[in-house]
Amino acid sequence: MATKQSKCYSGIGGQAVLEGIMMKNKDKYAVAVRKPDGEIAVDVEEYQDGRNMAGARTIPFIRGIFNFVDSLVLGMKCLNYSASFYEEEANEPTDPKKEKLLSGFVTMLSVALAVGLFIVLPYYLSSLCRESVRNTSLLAIIEGVIRLGIFLLYVVGISLMKDIRRLYRYHGAEHKCINCIERGRPLTVDNVMRSSRLHKRCGTSFIFFVLIVSIILFFFIRVENPVERVVLRILLMPVVAGISYEIIRLAGKSDNILIRIISAPGMLIQRLTTKEPDEDMVKVAIVAVEAVFDWKAFLQEHYGYEDTALKENRADDAVQAEEETEPVDGQPKEEA
Repeated sequence: MATKQSKCYSGIGGQAVLEGIMMKNKDKYAVAVRKPDGEIAVDVEEYQDGRNMAGARTIPFIRGIFNFVDSLVLGMKCLNYSASFYEEEANEPTDPKKEKLLSGFVTMLSVALAVGLFIVLPYYLSSLCRESVRNTSLLAIIEGVIRLGIFLLYVVGISLMKDIRRLYRYHGAEHKCINCIERGRPLTVDNVMRSSRLHKRCGTSFIFFVLIVSIILFFFIRVENPVERVVLRILLMPVVAGISYEIIRLAGKSDNILIRIISAPGMLIQRLTTKEPDEDMVKVAIVAVEAVFDWKAFLQEHYGYEDTALKENRADDAVQAEEETEPVDGQPKEEA
């Protein structure tokens, strides 16, 4: 039995991909995908780029910039891996070189669209108010509010897409697995399903902090030339990302009242970007976690579990799984 009940930071993180989950622990990551035939494929690799400039990656505020870039690159790679199973199903051959070029192009295009949508457009829309609003500080606040509004509209808009809603369910499964471990519960389907789908270290919360930090930082920018203002905002985004990373890192390790207050808006937005998964999705997430993280050792070290207790818990889960597949009236039970 566990001797502690408080939440403990695990260090693992991940993201949802097409019909699957990516989980990362230090320089090791795994992508688990539910293939069209129902089987779970898992690919485990080391993220080599994470070793470059190792010293700089440990410096507060600087490390957030590297982590942000790494997450973009790794995220696109994992999405391509998960999509490859469905390209095979459609009998669409892919050229690895063309796929790599296309991936790079899509990444650059995504960054360019993000800059245009969340930096340039809010500035342009707020500048339309210059005739009626003479106060520079008030204009900066208006720009920030527009930026937040665009972000919320974007999140709500894409959540209406069927494929995105399913991706959000896998996103929920990812959070549930991490919460299950960090709350000191053995990683079983039943325990994961009972865990929260919201997590303070979520990428959604990170983006929210980026928006808030940018509002505060841009509030103090006093440059008259409009072009220079926009360029300066773009150049300051790595600084914004670095500060936001430190905030969300602290949020993941602390649970005091101040952290809960500043995390609350991001957690609220997560209700849009995460949905409740089914058990099959949770099983995929568990496979991804177990490929890169020894959760049994974690529970033994931080929560005082004995190895026998973990084995008994696993055995109970296996019995439950067998009961769910027992034939009814001579017919095998259908999967949900």
